[in-house]
Amino acid sequence: MLKRIALAFAAAALLNLSAFAQDFPSRPVRIIVPWPPSGNVDITARTVAPALAEALGQQVIVENRPGAGGTTGTAAVAKSAPDGYTLLLGSSGTVTNAPAVYKNITYDPVKDLTAIGPIQSVPMVLTAAPKTPVNSFAEYVAYARSKPGQVSVASAGNGSSNHLAIELLMRQTGLKLIHIPYKGSGPAITDVLGSQVESMVDQMTASIGHVREGRMKALAVTSRLRSPMLPNVPTLAELGVANFEASTFTGIFGPAGMPQAVVDKLHAALKKALTVESVRERYRSMGVEIMDMSQPDFAAYVRTDYEKWRSVARDANIVVD
Repeated sequence: MLKRIALAFAAAALLNLSAFAQDFPSRPVRIIVPWPPSGNVDITARTVAPALAEALGQQVIVENRPGAGGTTGTAAVAKSAPDGYTLLLGSSGTVTNAPAVYKNITYDPVKDLTAIGPIQSVPMVLTAAPKTPVNSFAEYVAYARSKPGQVSVASAGNGSSNHLAIELLMRQTGLKLIHIPYKGSGPAITDVLGSQVESMVDQMTASIGHVREGRMKALAVTSRLRSPMLPNVPTLAELGVANFEASTFTGIFGPAGMPQAVVDKLHAALKKALTVESVRERYRSMGVEIMDMSQPDFAAYVRTDYEKWRSVARDANIVVD
């Protein structure tokens, strides 16, 4: 009798989930952006939201909830009801970098979040200042080895994706560079342009204009493949840094425990939204590459990225309070 009752409850639960998934979404869906308005992640969300709303047949509202380096809004989504109505515009900064370096983080990116689908990927680029006496990666390596521990390289801040990419570069090449953390890419780029710092690793979207106008020298990109935005700049892997890849990404996430049918519906809607030409054109103008992965592949990608940066942070003893 008890077994029959348990089976009846299980069957009822499955029917309820099925009905819920069929009706989803029956009210507006919120996408939390854990950064202030007008930044790259916010623009990414507001670009895709109308097309996602059309694919879902329901309003999609973008809500900014900044604070603590993007972790406040991310933690709020991780703790929200797993019904698909509260989503996160997540990025490598908040999903795989911050949990690898922040001392008092309140969420686990693998256990507490559901990776629904990717949106775009942004390669990073290693650049040299105008007065740095190098014009290629080989010359940069020779220059750094001739002055171990003296060649400076800027990032957007301690624990940033740029910083972690620098640490990975040093680990895989044996170079000893001086890391100079700034409070954001803007002031770091200003000092590179003025040759106050000798080199920098940064998102291509922030540096590409200066590179194209000859104010900064692009030595290598950090992506697996060359970027169509800088097709003549080789990858670090091409240049002999085996298996090097350090791109940033954005994607849609939800809290853990979401019904798979809802996850599948959101993934399909996102994929459809990313085929809209106005969305694709806006992203192309930002210098990013649209990602195309199945939901399981994206979840695996996020896990792998997190483990990679956690290993780099541990080896380099990077801890951010």
